[in-house]
Amino acid sequence: MPAVTVENPLTLPRVAAPVAAHTRPVLAVATAPSGFEGEGFPVRRAFAGIDYQHLDPFIMMDQMGEVEYAPGEPKGTPWHPHRGFETVTYLIDGTFVHRDSHGGGGVINDGDTQWMTAGSGLLHIEAPPESLVMSGGLFHGLQLWVNLPKSDKMMAPRYQDIGGGQVKLLASGDGGALLRLIAGDIDGHQGPGITHTPITMMHVTVNPGAELTLPWRKDFNALAYALAGRGAAGAEGRPFRMGQAVVFGTGDSITIRADESQESRSPNFEVVLLGGLPIREPMRHYGPFVMNTHAELAQAFEDFQAGRLGTIPADAR
Repeated sequence: MPAVTVENPLTLPRVAAPVAAHTRPVLAVATAPSGFEGEGFPVRRAFAGIDYQHLDPFIMMDQMGEVEYAPGEPKGTPWHPHRGFETVTYLIDGTFVHRDSHGGGGVINDGDTQWMTAGSGLLHIEAPPESLVMSGGLFHGLQLWVNLPKSDKMMAPRYQDIGGGQVKLLASGDGGALLRLIAGDIDGHQGPGITHTPITMMHVTVNPGAELTLPWRKDFNALAYALAGRGAAGAEGRPFRMGQAVVFGTGDSITIRADESQESRSPNFEVVLLGGLPIREPMRHYGPFVMNTHAELAQAFEDFQAGRLGTIPADAR
């Protein structure tokens, strides 16, 4: 882990640590509970227990795996609906196949991201390909839910397939950290993801003992989630480790650092950094729908039951 990397980060464009910045303090560290999703694949609920005021515009994030499947074990999700938000599936290891009720579909592999804007609604399914089911293998990824403002909730569904080769690769000033910028802007560098709500999403690898300080928009919130390894956040050095999320306070930069000693399964500290411009609208979330009011949630369920979000293709039943 991870699939997208470089042998020498010093060959990449650098993001210099900001001078005289106000480093964001750590407000909280939350440990993700474990559970199961879909047909039974293991997940960690990365933002469980964090107040929505610190998450907005993000709704939830699941770390899928990391799991080494034996032959016949790989699992996915059954057909299910969505309306009112976006799903961002970042696959670190493995392969996932997507198909929807509008005839769309695709495959994401190691390092790829699929950005699905559910908008007015659709049915879709995510599953490992038959070859992976037969052979077994490593599966590890993230699925992030990003809210849509009321004005965009009923827009037509849309997809972005962001190949691992499209991700903007950057390095910290001293080369001690590799940044994979999926969406947003850092120090004038732009990620490939097109967003309705301004956000930043990146996966960083921090070498043992290295520190990473990044400029961060003052009007964004800021979150970190450890995929593997251990380290600390903020100028105060608040410890966090694999399966824990950090909520940062206000300021114009964020800092994380990796412990000198890392776990045997991961030589480096692997962290997802997220920030976004809060929408600050009422949010009602139930099951696969994210709307502004209870009445809109009820309408979404009614539309789903009436088949107005689409039907499962005949060849998939």
